[in-house]
Amino acid sequence: MSSKAGTLADVAAPMKNAIVGGPFGSNLVSKDYVPSGVPVIRGQNMGGKWVSGQFAFVSNDKAAQLSQNLARPNDLVFTQRGTLGQVAIVPSAPYDKYVVSQSQMKITVDPTKADVSFLYYLFKTPEQLQYIFNAAIQTGVPHTNLGILKATPLELPPLSVQKNIAAMVGAIDDRIALLRETSATLEAIAQALFKSWFVDFDPVHAKQQGIAPAGMDEATAALFPDSLEQSESGEVPRSWSIGKVESLLELAYGKALKATDRVAGDVPVYGSGGLTGFHNQALVEGPSVVVGRKGTVGSLYWEDRPFFPIDTVFYVKTKLPLTYCFYQLRVLGLEGMNTDGAVPGLNRNNVYRLPVVIPPEQVIAAFDSLIRPLRDRMFANDMQAQTLATLRDTLLPRLISGQLRLPEAQATVDEAIA
Repeated sequence: MSSKAGTLADVAAPMKNAIVGGPFGSNLVSKDYVPSGVPVIRGQNMGGKWVSGQFAFVSNDKAAQLSQNLARPNDLVFTQRGTLGQVAIVPSAPYDKYVVSQSQMKITVDPTKADVSFLYYLFKTPEQLQYIFNAAIQTGVPHTNLGILKATPLELPPLSVQKNIAAMVGAIDDRIALLRETSATLEAIAQALFKSWFVDFDPVHAKQQGIAPAGMDEATAALFPDSLEQSESGEVPRSWSIGKVESLLELAYGKALKATDRVAGDVPVYGSGGLTGFHNQALVEGPSVVVGRKGTVGSLYWEDRPFFPIDTVFYVKTKLPLTYCFYQLRVLGLEGMNTDGAVPGLNRNNVYRLPVVIPPEQVIAAFDSLIRPLRDRMFANDMQAQTLATLRDTLLPRLISGQLRLPEAQATVDEAIA
């Protein structure tokens, strides 16, 4: 497989403004944003393969004034300042044009010279990312510019090979996306069931009306009373009690672990912002729930594996089914319980004092029997997605460099996503 060397400018479409950046700062400011219109591509829209997420908008008139700073479907967008190395493709829907913000740059690719999906994956390889970081201007906030972008060296295989590589790696990405979408659906089901049973008391209301609770077998329905009674927290199912969070669980402190003290391993390390790396020793045998204490207050993460929670988080200890405790914590509004101080913080004693409706143990057990298999499926999906991501990141540079033949890689991919 022969490759052709060149620069990014060499594969730009033969048109005016094929490679452009965002407008001059004063030409696009926050007061230009409107509720709807033409979306603006900003850093928060650059997190995945496709430009997506929550957009700011400008009016059509404003977009017309910024006609030299527009990106259209199938353009490739790069971050100019901020999180260098970000790259994303402009999708074909739901918008037919976008404004590139001051922190982004775009290229319209000549489809006879390069495949845009292949270029996306090329710019995700360690070698190409390293070039971006090395070529960045380090004065002030590290940034790049159009001149550097245009001169970025490329080594491209024939167009047909580019398309085959992009299709193969794209199939892995599609499988990862499907796994994550499935897990998101399962999570939504679990949250909805908790709300139905323990917040809205739907089964009790149904039995009050003399009808069978929806989607519930007779044995489970028999666990719920057929009336509500008044309590200090309002109406609750008859025979259920009002207690406090401290009667359900303990929020144990994590332990300090500097990044420099971590030893390479496969044990997840959690801070209040989520996964922060890996270590070779666990502090907690999973499963458990991580609760943000400092920084991202009230954040919640379920972890099935042994893990290491650092000192910016709590982790849950309980004798009750963890599924019940996790979804109970989700509805308590912990993210709004920041204590005053320079660094946002969650006081666990304040959490312990929160009132909760406590159902009989049999009801909690019934909830766990339904939700635990969903959590197991989510965990399996997450593990498979991680395996596929590792495979993708391993195959990609070898395919692009020609070290690995397409048929050999295809067989590996087919086996992994079967």
